[in-house]
Amino acid sequence: MNDTPNNTPLLRLRDVVKVYDTGDVPFTALRDIDLDVYTGEFVGIIGKSGSGKTTLINMITGIDHPTGGEVVIDGTPVHRLNENQLARWRGRTIGVVFQFFQLLPTLTVMENVILPMDFCSMYLPKERVERAMDLLEQVELADQAHKLPAALSGGQQQRAAIARALANDPPILAADEPTGNLDSKTADAVFGLFERLVEQHKTIIMVTHDNDLASRVRRALHVADGVIVQEHVHRPRHGA
Repeated sequence: MNDTPNNTPLLRLRDVVKVYDTGDVPFTALRDIDLDVYTGEFVGIIGKSGSGKTTLINMITGIDHPTGGEVVIDGTPVHRLNENQLARWRGRTIGVVFQFFQLLPTLTVMENVILPMDFCSMYLPKERVERAMDLLEQVELADQAHKLPAALSGGQQQRAAIARALANDPPILAADEPTGNLDSKTADAVFGLFERLVEQHKTIIMVTHDNDLASRVRRALHVADGVIVQEHVHRPRHGA
């Protein structure tokens, strides 16, 4: 399944089950999920609405807890952490990118990027400003640093959200429909940014319903009825 030199998964799910109490009949969103993801992989999670793909990424990010099974990321048993531990762990380990950006509207773009560093006490105060500007340069937003999010286009806000997700240099980026609110040209630019991050050895896990983007990820997991029903591994064109 994996052809990287390091045979220790960065992310491992074992027998993960998620059941929601919806009243009379419990709803099983995930059933016995086993998954290994390795450093530097670009993984797409594809499926129809209600298939379980967002629930799966919520297990990985710790946004939701499994009903059963184990979620181990970079050696940490995430399923055993309490809410305070999860918040601190997530801030250092996983950058989360949402469909609707979720930038704080009263903070400038640069202040939004600095916020995770403040929360996790990462870097010295003067280094935080320098790092935020460096990240905004990487996503081509340095000239927008002192504007409020409302002054930016949707694509610019998503790139700002990606810069924020990278603030603490997490090994994993988790994105839930990151291009779902963007036009096709802007979506392509955001996807290109993800590809460059993978080249820099970031591990990216992306939920998408866009079949075109799904065909471009290194590894695509198809989810239906709470189960990974199919997996495609796309080999590099040069045959490496």
